[in-house]
Parts: sequence; C-alpha cells; structure tokens
Amino acid sequence: MPTQMEYARQGRITEAMAYVAEVEGISPEEVRERVAAGVVVIPANPNHRTLTRFTGIGKGLSVKVNANLGTSYDYVNLEEELEKLRLAIEAGADTVMDLSTGGDLPAIRQAILAHCPVPLGTVPIYEAEFEAARKRGSFFDMTVDDLFETIERHGREGVDFITVHCGVTRHALERYIRTERVTGIVSRGGGLMAAWMLHNDAENPLYQYYDRLLEIAREYDMTLSLGDGLRPGCLADDLDRPQVEELIVLGELVERARRAGVQTMVEGPGHVPLNEIATNVQLEKKLCREAPFYVLGMLPVDTAAGFDHIAGAIGGAVAGMYGVDMLCYLTPAEHLALPTPQQVYEGVVAFKVAAHVADVARGHARALERNRRMSEARYKLDWETQFQWALYPEVARRIFEARNSQTRACSMCGPFCPMNLVEHVVRRKRSALEEHPVAMAMQTPC
Repeated sequence: MPTQMEYARQGRITEAMAYVAEVEGISPEEVRERVAAGVVVIPANPNHRTLTRFTGIGKGLSVKVNANLGTSYDYVNLEEELEKLRLAIEAGADTVMDLSTGGDLPAIRQAILAHCPVPLGTVPIYEAEFEAARKRGSFFDMTVDDLFETIERHGREGVDFITVHCGVTRHALERYIRTERVTGIVSRGGGLMAAWMLHNDAENPLYQYYDRLLEIAREYDMTLSLGDGLRPGCLADDLDRPQVEELIVLGELVERARRAGVQTMVEGPGHVPLNEIATNVQLEKKLCREAPFYVLGMLPVDTAAGFDHIAGAIGGAVAGMYGVDMLCYLTPAEHLALPTPQQVYEGVVAFKVAAHVADVARGHARALERNRRMSEARYKLDWETQFQWALYPEVARRIFEARNSQTRACSMCGPFCPMNLVEHVVRRKRSALEEHPVAMAMQTPC
C-alpha cells in the first residue's frame, strides 16, 4: 500500500488529506501538494484501527501539540497511563507518544493504541534495549536485528510515528567527546544509542542501515521523527558543534527519506534561550529543506522546576511564531518525576494555549477569526458566545458562574464594566440624536 506521500505524488487526495484540509480551512489540493513535497506529514499507519483524528504537521498548518505519557522503571501503572491518555485527548493533544520504559512494554503500547484516536508515536530503542537486558543480562548486548525487529513490530501493531536517533553517528560522538558540555547527552534514546555505540565500538545501526529503516517505515507508512540525540540539555549548551553536526546529518537523511516516499519530520531542542530560538528554527528549516520541525518546549530557562510547563509554553509560543510545526509539551513534573494524570492535563493546556498564540502570530486565518469572534462577544457581554469561542469553554463557564455578578457583566467590574458603561452612554446619545438631530448638532462643538 502506498504511503501518504506516495499517494500525494500520484495526485490522489486521501481521506486523511481531506480531513486535514477541513480542520485547517484550506483546500485538499493544498494539503496534497505539501505532503507530496515533504513539508507536511500526516502520521497515519493503516494498522492503527482506532485512529479517527488525522493530524497534519508542517508548513502553513496550525501548530500542533504532542503529549508524552508512559511508565517508568520506578512506576508502572497501566490504568494511570490510560487515564493520562484520556485527559491528554480531552485537553486537545494532537498526537501522543508512549515513552514507557517499565513493565510489559508491548502490552502497555497495545492498550494505549486500542484507546488512542490520535496518531501515536514511540521510541523503539527503549523496548529493544529493555528486551536485550532481560534476555541477555545487559542492554549493551542488543543486536542490530533486535532493534530492527522491534521497529517492525511497532509498525505492524499500528504505531504512526517513531523517534529514531539516526544522527548520533560515530563522527558526531567523536566531536561530542571533544566538546565541553555542562549537561552532556540528555536525550534518553540518544544516550542509550551513544552508550551502546561506545561500548561496542560500532556505528549507529539506524544510520548505517538507514535503507533498512526506510523499507520498514514505507511498508507501514510510519512517519520517521528524526530524533535530536545530541540536543542541548541546558542553555549553556545550545547551538554547540555536536548539536549542529547532528542537524546537518538529519538534513541529509530527510532527503533520502523523501526519495523513498517516507514521511519525515525533525526533532529539535530543548533548552534554548529566548533570543536564540529563531536561529534554531532557521537552521533546521534551511538544513532540512523545510521538513516539519517538532521541538521539546522550547524551554527558555533552566530554573523553572515545578513550572516548566509555563516556561516551556512561553518558549513554545515564540518557537511556533518563528516556524516550529509541533510542540512537545512539558508538565510541572519535568526534570523532577513521572507526571500524574492531572499534570499531564495541565501540560497539554499550557501548550495548546502556546500553540494558539503562535497561530495568531503566524496569521492563521481560523485562529484570527476565532479571536475576533471572541472579542465581538466580549464587547456585547454575550457570555454564551464567549464560552463557545474560548479554548476551554467549560473551564471559562465554571469560573464565570462561581462568582456570578448581579449585572450582565462579570463579578470583577459589575456595573462599572467599561464596555457596558460606555456602550450604554453611546446608545443614549445615538437615541437622542435620532429623536432631535438639529438640537444635538447645535450642542456639538466645532
């Protein structure tokens, strides 16, 4: 079966393309052209039976938000992960990633897939090295076949996109070793791959056998999310040589994937000072030929522990304004602990607001129209219409009704609401003018 990219190049508009066009308010032909060019991806593995909400990521589309969930080595609770999934979808997550590293990984993934209406992503090396450690005693004993068999199993089960750290090459690691970094390698998948490579004195199999990876991805139409294994883990490490070298390699791999008809996006940092966000985005877009850019945050400070979802949303809004296509959310637990379901919800909300801020800054027609409609309703004190256009209608309604005013205005201003007060005076003046136009005109100073 052809991939979305191959269908697009054949001139065919798929169900997924038509769905994305309707959501975005553009023509299906525009979506088709962008998918054919590789500047938009629609992760949609045909084996994902519960996928009902197609997500377009890339050039000219609204900024999307991904929510990470999954177990950890210390905490395994499938029911809690399913609750996180439910809340993430309720809050508006456009995609979800299962990053589980503890428990029965295949069973957890299959359960999440069975309940996931949006595209689901995974990081196959987690499972490949987990299984190697279980079977052979050490994750260093993972074989190349172990890794590719895991990737194929994820595709067969219905995973829509996978993070693969193909750019962590031997040459990049040599440069990394010669570079002084404050926080070293912070990517979990990138770190696992780097440790395996150094221990076994071997090249990265995802890079060395990239054509094998492309064959699997094409067979299941799994979008490749080219991971940034050498991303900066703090502000001081941003835009250093290892990060940029990896990005150059990823740009080359994007072109190879496009020639193979495989959908590809590129992952990015991470910890980035606000004044360097634009540079990061411009570099990726230039080096990777406008491949969709998917970033973690971006987090513009290292010191917001407990509130990284707020700091990250600030950086995410700026990143989206400059051209980032999808934001991976952060939760209040980032850098501290496995998030709770409520923290997952809070993280998605923060980043959906950030994405909407970016959409407005980018001039997305539907985002601009939504804000205008909201403003018109606010001026009229039309609360039901305000709730309709709010990003989170039920939350807005609940806050309004908890302290309802005795007037039409909210309980903050009550009878002193400036819009209500001024509009009342204006209406009275207009009425008087209509009734006595000559007298009113004589009272008006020249």
